[in-house]
Amino acid sequence: MKVAVVILNWNGKHLLEQFLPSVINFSKQAKIYVADNASTDGSVSFLEKNFPEVEIIKNSRNAGYAGGYNLALKHVPEDIHILLNSDVEVTENWLLPVIEVFENEPKTAAVQPKILDFKMKDCFEYAGAAGGYLDKFGYPFCRGRIFQHLEEDHGQYNDDQYIFWASGACLAIRKDNYEQTGGLDEDFFAHQEEIDLCWRLQNEGFRIKYVSASRIYHVGGATLADMNPKKTFFNFRNSLFMLLKNVESGRVFYVLFIRMILDGVAGFKFLFEGKFNHFFAILDAHGSFYRHYGKIRKKRPKTFIFNDYYKIKSIVFAHYIRRKNKFSELEK
Repeated sequence: MKVAVVILNWNGKHLLEQFLPSVINFSKQAKIYVADNASTDGSVSFLEKNFPEVEIIKNSRNAGYAGGYNLALKHVPEDIHILLNSDVEVTENWLLPVIEVFENEPKTAAVQPKILDFKMKDCFEYAGAAGGYLDKFGYPFCRGRIFQHLEEDHGQYNDDQYIFWASGACLAIRKDNYEQTGGLDEDFFAHQEEIDLCWRLQNEGFRIKYVSASRIYHVGGATLADMNPKKTFFNFRNSLFMLLKNVESGRVFYVLFIRMILDGVAGFKFLFEGKFNHFFAILDAHGSFYRHYGKIRKKRPKTFIFNDYYKIKSIVFAHYIRRKNKFSELEK
């Protein structure tokens, strides 16, 4: 089984300089690629000069996370593709537990390692933590992270689990499964397209798994700042895209209606906090959803095998009303 680590880069020369050495040192089982999304900061020449062992794939444009990987992975022949963010520090033997799952579990299509915070290494990191889940209205959360609340890692999530979604910060996936489902949805551009992909994989009868013995450290927010209104726009719009595509016919409009009400509450919260750019980003997100409604609706599958998609009815209610901050508290 051949493995490829594929790092998508856009004007991240400083990140490659900092983090690529750990990937090279600790990924002897894999071939390493950097897929460059038409950077203008000299990333390609820097790689050619300093890392000749890395194969460079040059995309002709900045196609975002989804389009960038779709373009690049056409040139990657290995059996297992590991989509790795450029702001990730990997650890010794991080690949071995991931490869073992793919060798032993043919119905597991995607795997995620334990993702810890590079800046606070005893804490889980926002973008994936110990595996991702959804609530009924499409809000994502993780074992180890609910909204902005991050748990410290005390080994409480060292049990391997089947999860709903694997983080795009480090998404290991079989090449065949990636191609079978059509890859990442380029209409998302960036944010939550990995959740959509994992949902589609499960609707094809495959599983997603979190593997605790594999550990990485993620900076997070290095490409698009946490409080950037553009990130707010993509998160809110893409959640609606994802629900429209994947929730079965009997309840899709109910789920979308409630989600839009909750988005409105979030928008007014931003407004009262003086975060006007984020308020308008949510309005723009809903406008974009309506404009693309017909196109996205055509992507709905003919049959919905995987209907029981949510872990809890409302993570918003559980966190903000019932004050549940830890994943383990959601079981109660």
